[in-house]
Amino acid sequence: MSHSNHTCIKMDEEMPLKTVPGSVDPQKGLTTTAAKKRGLGAAACCNDKHHRRLAVCSIICGISCIGIKALINSVKAETEPDPTASIRFSRRAKKLAILSIVMWLALLALAPMLMALFSYVVTLQD
Repeated sequence: MSHSNHTCIKMDEEMPLKTVPGSVDPQKGLTTTAAKKRGLGAAACCNDKHHRRLAVCSIICGISCIGIKALINSVKAETEPDPTASIRFSRRAKKLAILSIVMWLALLALAPMLMALFSYVVTLQD
C-alpha cells in the first residue's frame, strides 16, 4: 500500500482530452475540422492516393498472397519518381486488392455450396 503513494501519473500532461469539436490539435497545429479535410479523419481511406489502406485490408480480409502483392505495388507507387509509373503501380495495387477481397468472398460463398453438392452426390450414390 505504501508504494501507491510514490507512483503518481499525471494523465493531464501526457494525454490531453479534446472534447470540443473544432478544437486545435496541439501536435500538428490543425483544427479537427481541418484535419478531416486534410485526410486525417474517418474517411481518410477515400483519399489514399496509392491505395495502401485497401492493400492492407486485402491482406487481412482477403487472400493474403494477392494482398501482399497489392501492398508491394502500393509501396512501389509511392516511391516511384516517375508519375506515369506511379499511377500504373497504384492502379495495379487497387486491382489486386479488390481481386483479393472478391476472391475471398467468393470462396466463402462457394464452400458451403460445394459441401451441400458433395453431400447430395454421396446421397445419390447410395
